[in-house]
Formats: sequence, C-alpha cells, structure tokens
Amino acid sequence: MALTTDDVRRIAAYARIALTENELAEMTAYMSEAIKLFEPIRAYDLAGVEPTYHPIGGLSNVMAADVANKHGRSLSVDAALSNAASTQGKAFRIPSILGTAGGDQR
Repeated sequence: MALTTDDVRRIAAYARIALTENELAEMTAYMSEAIKLFEPIRAYDLAGVEPTYHPIGGLSNVMAADVANKHGRSLSVDAALSNAASTQGKAFRIPSILGTAGGDQR
C-alpha cells in the first residue's frame, strides 16, 4: 500500500509541517517504503483477536500516600530554602524556561 502525495500532504498539514514540493516527493517515497515494512503482518489471520490497548494490561500508576517519613525527620521550610539562590514565599524561585511570558528571566 503506497501513499499518495496527497496523503502525505494531509499528514504534513495535520502535523503542521511545511514541506516544499521536493520534500513532499521525498517524504512520500520514504513513508511508502516504511509502510511496506508492515506488509508481512497483514498476512496473519487476526479474525477474532482482541486488540491490545496497553502492553501491560490493567496496571495503573501506584502512588504512595503523601505523609511525613516514618522516622519523623524532615527539613523545615526555612532549612530547605536556606541555600537556595532565590526564593519566593515558601518556594524555590527558578528561571523560566518557557520564554518571557509570565516568568522570571535572568
């Protein structure tokens, strides 16, 4: 099953990737070759096989309760923040990594 140039153009538009006509032709050939690699799988009789939505099955994330440690040892807020380069209230203050909107810049 080979992809058409229009198929790849729609995929690129969906992914918001701008492709020149040369890149579009190159990507069409590349993606068609990649799809050919899956052809042997189509030979299997999969009628009646239930789809697997998650490889681990019904497991879910297991989170521990958010409680103080069993030894009763923990830092006070002041001790935890004592060596911080910058703080704001009871929190560490760090430089923004997302740009200038709404964050500190250093």
